[in-house]
Amino acid sequence: MSGAGAARTTRPRNGLQHLLRWSPLAPATVILLLFLAGPIGYCVYIAFTDTQLTGQESASFVGLANFRHAFADDRFRNAVVLTLVFTVLSSILGQNTLGLALAGLMQRASRPVRALTGAVVITAWVIPEIVAGFLLYTFFERRGTLNALLEWLHLPTQNWLFTLPIVAVSFANVWRGTAFSMLIYSAALAEIPQEVTESAQMDGAGGLKRLWHITLPMIRRSIGTNLMLNTLQTLSVFGLIWAMTRGGPGNRSQTLPVFMYDQAFMKSLIGYGTAVALLLLVVGALFSVVYLRLMREEV
Repeated sequence: MSGAGAARTTRPRNGLQHLLRWSPLAPATVILLLFLAGPIGYCVYIAFTDTQLTGQESASFVGLANFRHAFADDRFRNAVVLTLVFTVLSSILGQNTLGLALAGLMQRASRPVRALTGAVVITAWVIPEIVAGFLLYTFFERRGTLNALLEWLHLPTQNWLFTLPIVAVSFANVWRGTAFSMLIYSAALAEIPQEVTESAQMDGAGGLKRLWHITLPMIRRSIGTNLMLNTLQTLSVFGLIWAMTRGGPGNRSQTLPVFMYDQAFMKSLIGYGTAVALLLLVVGALFSVVYLRLMREEV
């Protein structure tokens, strides 16, 4: 009996100790539930209603009507396509590739060159998004810096924000966000043992072979992490595009965040705009699942 009694008294003590061990996390858990889970839950509810910003006495539950309307809306499908184009051009191809190239070049450059390049690239990164948008607007505008340079070189000019708006905003996002990829790849390249690179060089492996067979495999986890974080950030870019084109001309640079803002706040369709925001969240989740699965398969 004494052994059974000791076991009964030990279990409550263990439970109390376990509870006390996790008690420091309680304030953070409450804050997350209050300021994160609460608003997200309310947004999910709003997405299933016909809530409007103005001119409505009370909202009613409409079920999946907002989502059915989105999939039947040509403007929504156009925004999805442009979002994917913007993400591939500016994040997967642009920031990722340029960040790796800059990290590799800075590894071999002299200290003054590294300091100057790092300062220039990181300055573009820390500039607020709306300020960067106005700067790049003046660069691509009809009478802007780019056309002035082309005229000086006696090359043809055009209104880049009208003829190639999605390319212009993609370039702007590359210019602003490459520093993040550069910092990640700089840290990853610094972890590669110098002996491995020197051995491959002594065996006659050229620069491209060393890059493909040694460098990229050894930093594949950093590549996956960088791609996932960059993609999620790029999917949510709004201020940069709004400052440069406002989604125009027409809807030729209207990505999902811009389309969501237009529907929710310009047209006052809060319920529909929130449904689009949830679909954008699903797109980001799909990208994350793909990247995580690829990273898991490579281990």
